[in-house]
Order: sequence, then structure tokens, then C-alpha cells
Amino acid sequence: MMKKIAFLTLSLLLLCSCAKEKKQPVLIDKSAFERVHDGLPISLYTLQSEGGLTLQVTNFGGRVVSLWAPDRAGNYADVVLGHNTIADYLEPVGERFLGAIVGRYANRIANGQFTIDGENYQLPINNNGQTLHGGLHGLDRVVWNVEQVSNNQLSLSYTSPDGDEGFPGELTIHMTYTVTPENEFKITYKATTDKPTVVNLSHHSFFNLKGEGEGLITDHLLTIPADYIVPVNEVQIPTGELMPVAGTPFDFRELTAIGSRIDLEEEQLQLGGGYDHCWVINRERGEGVVLNARVEEPSTGRVLEVYSDQPGIQFYSGNSFDGTGTGKNGKPHLPRASFALETQHFPDSPNQPNFPSTRLNPGEVYTQECIYKFSVTKK
Repeated sequence: MMKKIAFLTLSLLLLCSCAKEKKQPVLIDKSAFERVHDGLPISLYTLQSEGGLTLQVTNFGGRVVSLWAPDRAGNYADVVLGHNTIADYLEPVGERFLGAIVGRYANRIANGQFTIDGENYQLPINNNGQTLHGGLHGLDRVVWNVEQVSNNQLSLSYTSPDGDEGFPGELTIHMTYTVTPENEFKITYKATTDKPTVVNLSHHSFFNLKGEGEGLITDHLLTIPADYIVPVNEVQIPTGELMPVAGTPFDFRELTAIGSRIDLEEEQLQLGGGYDHCWVINRERGEGVVLNARVEEPSTGRVLEVYSDQPGIQFYSGNSFDGTGTGKNGKPHLPRASFALETQHFPDSPNQPNFPSTRLNPGEVYTQECIYKFSVTKK
């Protein structure tokens, strides 16, 4: 009898122990990303912070493949969209830009054309008659050189040749990914050129703070400290004006559910199929890195804050996903089941003289800093 009681007691203790186990990061097998492409080696790198943030990055397009962050109970979830093998990125089905660096010019350039010092340049057209995120073979489609890697940092570089996708000048880019003890994912960029050119780099992870494939993001709560957006026309090219957000569905100066106004019959929402616009970040002259956005997910308590030194942030509510792409958990990538927050200059700035300049001259250094910081709220 005593043996039976002891056995039952041990079983109950084991059950309680199992119930208390926290969900931990499940890393993707590095071998699924080891490939030679265009004669260059591709691999997968794991970065871990002392605070628990775990990031997996491939040097193909500088892509974030997985990002594990804890919720308020200490359970981890992979909060970015991605794929389990490099093959799914080399020949993408669905969204091309998952987790990648985009450029040389992030966002859209009207008709794929711009002029520098009286010389006209034509880029490939890849989005409704415009050039989007650098063209047909942008920075997301190349193998980056791995300069340095440690437990919490990865440094990459790439030299885009003169005339690459129509852009003038040989552009040399250095990019570093760092995860910090404060659970920040920090990106720093530097670039130089040997001819006058235009540069606008950005990062394009798609987030769902519940976890990839765990439902819609319309109940996420968003704040963007911006009094204006950059309104667009029917092909999503800026009109050249700035539109006040006050009294519109674009006012996220107070915490607001992403989906609370997304389907209103408002012109700019209809043009974007939802949110796909650049917000003009409120900042004092000379200010560096400031808060660009804050997102809360009520059920898990996860919080994402975005900081940057750029003039704008593109908020995209994942409107165009159609379920053809499949995520790491085998679930389809559905519309409005993820969002992107891309720190950058304004779209089509090379053709908009009133916008902050994206011109880079020889002897100058393009720099950018972007921080995605994760935390949790209490109930």
C-alpha cells in the first residue's frame, strides 16, 4: 500500500512539473540552410541575448528566419513569418520579402525612374508599373558576406555594382544585427558610393506577437507618434503632400486596435487595401533615435517597440497575403495575420523635392539605426 501511495505521489509531482514547464525556442536545423548559391555559401546563424531573445538569420538577403520572444508567463513563441528551408526563400511561393533587408531603395519609386544631375535612370518595374524594394533582384535576393559572428551579433556586407538594377554607383553596404540583454534586436547600416546615387534601406520582417500562424493581428494595439502620413495615389505613389491624421483612421497617436477602423470606406484605406502607408514620425530637429511605434498583444502581453533615426515608418497590415505561402509551423500566411513596421525615408523621395533627400554622394556615409525592442505587459 505504501509503495502504491509513493508511486501516485511521484506521478502527481511529475505531472505538476510538466504542467509548469515553459515553452522554449525550437531552433531551425542549420543544415536546412547550408547551400551554395551563385558560387557563394549560404548558412543560418543563431543569436541569443542574455534577456532570452533568440534570433535566427540567414545571409541570403540578410533575412530574419525566426525570432523567439517570451510572453508574460515566460512562454516563448516565434513572432516572425518565415520558412524552414533555404529552398523556400530561393524560389519563394507567396511573399518575397519575408524578413529581408530591402533596397537599394525600400518602398516605391514612380515609374521606376529618377534623375540625378540631369541624367535619367530607369529601374526594372516590378509592382503595378512602379519599382518596389529595389527591383527584380534587390538586396533581398543576394548572398551577403559574413564579416563577423558571435553569440549575440552578426555583421554582413555586400557591394552592389554600378548599374545594379539600374542604380548608379558602386554601393558598399555594411550591416550589423545585434541582440542585447534588454531584448532588443538592433540593426545598424552604413553605406558608401563612388557616384551620386539614391539610398533607402529597410528591414522587412512580418510580425505576429501571438506567434506565426496564430490568428489575425487586427486585435493588436498600435501606437505611432505621428501627426501626418504620406498619402498616395491609385498606384501607391505619394501625391507629394502630407495628410494630417487627426480625425482619420490613420490616427494612432493613442493606443488603438489595428482592425478597429481598417475596413472603413476611406479613400487612403481603399487605395492600400488596408494600411500600407508611411507615417511621418514626430521629432525635434536634430533628434536621433526616437520611438516610431509601439504594438501590444493583449492575450500574451507581448510588446514590440520600434525605434529609429529615420524620418518615416511604413506600417503594412499584411493585406496582400493570399495563403499560398506556408510558414514554419505548416500554417498558411493569411491576409492581416501579420504586420510590418519598416523604418525608412519616404516613398519616391528621388522624385519629390519637398521630401527629405535620399541622395548619397561620394565621400559621404549613409547611416541608419533601427531597434525592435521586446517586452511584456502585466495583466
